[in-house]
Amino acid sequence: MKGDRTLVFDRRSVLALGAGAALAVAVPAQAQASTITGKLRDLEQKHSARLGVFATDTGTGRTVLHRGDELFPICSVFKTIAAAAILRRDHDGALLGKVITYTKAEVDKSGYGPITGKPENLANGMTVAALCEATITYSDNCAANLLLRELGGPTAVSRFSRSIGDPVTRLDRWEPELNSAEPCRETDTTSPRAIGQSYARLTLGHALNRTDAEQLTNWLLANTTGANRIKAGLPSAWRLGDKTGTGKYGTTNDVGIAFPPGRSPIVIAVLTTKPDHATATADEPLVAKATELVVAALS
Repeated sequence: MKGDRTLVFDRRSVLALGAGAALAVAVPAQAQASTITGKLRDLEQKHSARLGVFATDTGTGRTVLHRGDELFPICSVFKTIAAAAILRRDHDGALLGKVITYTKAEVDKSGYGPITGKPENLANGMTVAALCEATITYSDNCAANLLLRELGGPTAVSRFSRSIGDPVTRLDRWEPELNSAEPCRETDTTSPRAIGQSYARLTLGHALNRTDAEQLTNWLLANTTGANRIKAGLPSAWRLGDKTGTGKYGTTNDVGIAFPPGRSPIVIAVLTTKPDHATATADEPLVAKATELVVAALS
C-alpha cells in the first residue's frame, strides 16, 4: 500500500543519523565562513529580510550556518514531518490504505485544497497514502489537516520531532492559522539547523526504515511547489526533493535534500521572513540566491 518506490540511494555513503543522534558537522575554514556569512548578511539587507540557512554536505561534513539556531515560522515545511509520522505509525499498510472522508467545508476552511477539493475526492474520500502525497507534493492544506487529525492533532508533530532527536521543531495550530508568522512567536516554529537535520534523519538516516525513507523521499522529489526556490539556485543536473512553506510577513521557506551527480547528498534548509512587513509577499529569489551562495561555498 505504500506506493511505487523508484528512488535508489546508498545510505552507507551518508552520515549515520540515528533517531536520537545529532547530524555530525565540520566547521569550515575561518576565511570561508567569514566570506559566506558576509554574503548572506548582504543578501538579508538587500531583501529587507531575516534569513536563516543550514546546509551540509553529507559526504564531507562541511557545513554552512547563518542564523542556524534562531527560530523562524515553520509554515508548510511541517508537512514532511507529519507524513513521516504517518509512515512510522503504519506497520502493515492498514493505515495508509484507510479511506478518509471529509466535507467541502473542511477544504474551504483549510484555505488551500487543490487535490482534496477535486469532485471525485470529495465524493469518494482519499486514502491516507494519497493524503500524504497531496500534502507533500501539492502542499494541500486540507490533506495536512486530515493527517494531523489522524495523528491526534498538531502537537503530534512536536512529539514526533522529539522522538527523532529534534528538540526545537514544534507545531501548535492547524492550517491555515499556523501561517500567521508574527515576529517573536515561539509556537509553530523551527530553526534552520533543526529542520534540516530532521529532514536528513528521515530521508538519509535511520529515523524511518529504508522502505518508508524511500517513499518519503520520492514524495519530496515529486514536489510541484518549489521550482523557484532551492531548485532555482542549484545546478541543473542536480535532483532535489524538497518541501516549501509560505506565510504572512513574507515568510518563504524551503527545505530539502539535493542529489548532485557523483556526490553525496547535500541537505539544505533556507528559512526567511520579513518581520517589519506583515503584508509582504513571498520572496522566492531570496531563497534561490541564498542556495546559490551555499552551493558555491560547499563546492
